[in-house]
Amino acid sequence: MSDNFWLVLAIVLYFGAMVAIGFYSWMKTSKYDDYVLADRGLSPFVAALSAGASDMSGWLLMGLPGALYVSGMSELWIVIGLFIGTWANWKWVAPRLRAYTEVSNNSITLPSFFENRTRDSSRVLRVTAALIIIFFFTFYVSSGMVSGGRYYESTFGGDYVTGMLIVGSITVLYTFFGGFLAVSYTDVVQGILMFAALMIVPIMALIAVDNPGDIFSYATSNPYGPWPEGNPDYFNVVAGVSVATIIGNLAWGLGYFGQPHIVTRFMALRSPAEARAGRRTGMIWVAFCYVGAIFTALAATIYFGTTTDFVTDREGFETVFLDLARLMFHPLIAGIILTAVLGAIMSTMSSQLLITSSALIEDLYRIFKKEPSQGALLFLSRTMVVAIAVIAMLMAFNPSDTILGLVGFAWAGFGAAFGPVVLASLYWRRLTAPGAIAGMIVGAVTVFVWGTFYGDIIYEIVPGVILATLAMVVVSLMTQPKPGVEAEFDRAVAVTDYALAHPEVSFADALRNQEGAKGV
Repeated sequence: MSDNFWLVLAIVLYFGAMVAIGFYSWMKTSKYDDYVLADRGLSPFVAALSAGASDMSGWLLMGLPGALYVSGMSELWIVIGLFIGTWANWKWVAPRLRAYTEVSNNSITLPSFFENRTRDSSRVLRVTAALIIIFFFTFYVSSGMVSGGRYYESTFGGDYVTGMLIVGSITVLYTFFGGFLAVSYTDVVQGILMFAALMIVPIMALIAVDNPGDIFSYATSNPYGPWPEGNPDYFNVVAGVSVATIIGNLAWGLGYFGQPHIVTRFMALRSPAEARAGRRTGMIWVAFCYVGAIFTALAATIYFGTTTDFVTDREGFETVFLDLARLMFHPLIAGIILTAVLGAIMSTMSSQLLITSSALIEDLYRIFKKEPSQGALLFLSRTMVVAIAVIAMLMAFNPSDTILGLVGFAWAGFGAAFGPVVLASLYWRRLTAPGAIAGMIVGAVTVFVWGTFYGDIIYEIVPGVILATLAMVVVSLMTQPKPGVEAEFDRAVAVTDYALAHPEVSFADALRNQEGAKGV
């Protein structure tokens, strides 16, 4: 049997499993709130792997190994920034966001939380947040489509557009049916696959080369990939990078606080106390995945040696992980390993499609259409998943940027527009609706303008976060919080602290206990 037969068999089995999970979740999804947030019933393990898998996308297995292969360890500043950001997000955002979103009128999306948190009756804050989500997630989903097309090219030697359409369609199918529950459960499967693949591929590549110890010196003095005479600064983390570049790469970590597809997992936890277990699981998972990606790049410098004939992408070298797996293993095993890339791509796309659909329905349609039926909301949410996917596919037909470039733009947009507002919502009782609106608009516009015209100076998230924070603080100090905002803030803090101090108590009981203590 041909190699493609085994590869196709592995991929078909994987696709079948994803669709089966989607249909199972469909049977469990009867209400609109179930479709959007799984009735706040995620365990810490599921939340941690779902957050990690939806975060990393094809960047972890394609973009990062490719960047490290081409430029060397100077690209590690992004990894350091993201690792710190992951920890900080779980530590400072997860527990309080879980509690506050339920205290504040049971908010099930970020835009609705911002509105309820500030008591904004104008709807401007909520609509602004929803429009920002729709704009930047369209680029983000498009990056997933690009990853899917390049995956198909590398694995099957097929057509980019065909691969993009296949991967995109399967992702839409299980998201369409199962909603948040399907996305979370498939994320767990995909997260385990990603973890296993990033352990197995570099280990087997090192076993396959003559002198595995050479990975720590080979690239500096031997020709490989884009370096005909080697890269003597390969292991120098500051070589060829300016202070502005290092700051910009570390600043990727700032983006975590504003990523809707990640922080939504915190909102879906069963209790704020379970954020601790989620943080431990999430940090272990991401640490091993980063190590695997780094060693994949190192092993590829030796494995491919002086020829790039077996590398599919010879410009950005974003397929070195795929090419290593394809060359080293029996096609069936390679196919199973390569599903990890599909997992990374599809887990992120599905999360983003669902969040964007929620923004369109929950934060735009629902505020103008009073009391729509549960059936209508479910139907419209599923319809929007398809519509957004079609737009993203059209954008990805002729990609004009790398996967990392597309992800970087959207990441900066959310980090600057939402990050300061999320942190202020959770830790600054003085935040007002006009301040939040000003911060979001300034952050989003700065990222767009800076990324378009001044991106070579420093990563756009840096000026975006700085200017957004200044605008948010200044305008909030010039205005007054609505009545009840500060009292609700104090209640949310008290509920969070109580839940963290009494992890054995359910969150429903924690809410009741605090209400009784306050005489509510």
